[in-house]
Amino acid sequence: MAALSRARIRVRGYVQGVGFRAFAQRKALSRGLRGYVKNLPDGSVEAVAEGPKDLIQDFIIDLRSGPSLSEVEEVNVTWEQYVGEFVSFRIH
Repeated sequence: MAALSRARIRVRGYVQGVGFRAFAQRKALSRGLRGYVKNLPDGSVEAVAEGPKDLIQDFIIDLRSGPSLSEVEEVNVTWEQYVGEFVSFRIH
């Protein structure tokens, strides 16, 4: 089994009001990841994902594409120590 990891991902661009959080939740759940996604006041979206690092990296690729109505301009990833605090992947 791959080592468990955690990433805090910030997505900037036209990512609010276009189904981005639901898209992120579907992709994360399909990969078996746990964590959350939420809108931030500055118009960006933050996701925190925990799971195998290779699956998180695939999830980051998903977020770079985004749903069809979004326009992703920038994705910043901060790798953190795995905590194991989540039971699913939720929209906040």
